[in-house]
Amino acid sequence: MAYKGKILANQVTGQQIEFIQTSRDTDGDHLEMISTYDKPSLPPVPHYHPYQEEWFIVLEGELTVMVNKATFRLVKGDRIHIPADTPHAMWNAHQGRTRVSWKVSPALDTEYMLEMAAGLANDNKLNDKGMPDKLQLAVMANHFANVYRLTRPSYLLQKALFTLITPLARIKGYKPVYRQYID
Repeated sequence: MAYKGKILANQVTGQQIEFIQTSRDTDGDHLEMISTYDKPSLPPVPHYHPYQEEWFIVLEGELTVMVNKATFRLVKGDRIHIPADTPHAMWNAHQGRTRVSWKVSPALDTEYMLEMAAGLANDNKLNDKGMPDKLQLAVMANHFANVYRLTRPSYLLQKALFTLITPLARIKGYKPVYRQYID
């Protein structure tokens, strides 16, 4: 379970996340974190949050940001607001360290999704782009659809495919949340 000061380190993406305020601290109003990349990272899969807004402030280094297919670079002191339902991705494309203040509102169960991603990555259950296999993706995508959706294929197609695949995934032992990752 996320708590103030807990640090997640994702060995696949190179991202480290420190929880500053959790959903429990803010009664679900928001989740506040510091995201750190000590080295360049690959661009993540474009995604969006259907019911959440995000705010980012670059504290150190440079952050490459893709919003609605436009890509640009933010540097120390720059800020960006990502409205709900807006396709985006961000990563560290430069050679130095990047630190970013990151706020998500409302919090919903984002912290659990982040803990799951780090846990799966550190157990070598994600590919080199930070994505789980199709069966794990199906159960997680259904479970976390209120906080995270891929931009492609369309959400309706994703929902149909993942709904069909999820029973097979569950039979094979896949779960949307593993207790060992949310300690």
